[in-house]
Amino acid sequence: MGADVTVRGRSAFVRGVGSLKGADVVAGDLRGGAALTLAAISAEGLSTVTDLSHIDRGYSDFEYKLRGLGARIRRVRV
Repeated sequence: MGADVTVRGRSAFVRGVGSLKGADVVAGDLRGGAALTLAAISAEGLSTVTDLSHIDRGYSDFEYKLRGLGARIRRVRV
């Protein structure tokens, strides 16, 4: 998505960027998946978030709530 991230040992250093770019990402856990989804919504261009099982179990009606806030989001069954 274009973030400037440097990992040193067990620490990650993140520098802000002007804007995030759309990307394909995997929601590997609940909080990380929610964070990636929010980043995808704010990114320029199209993003695809896969492996939504954690988000579905942890946050009821997540996509509908995001739509209620104005997000352009849709679920695609594959």
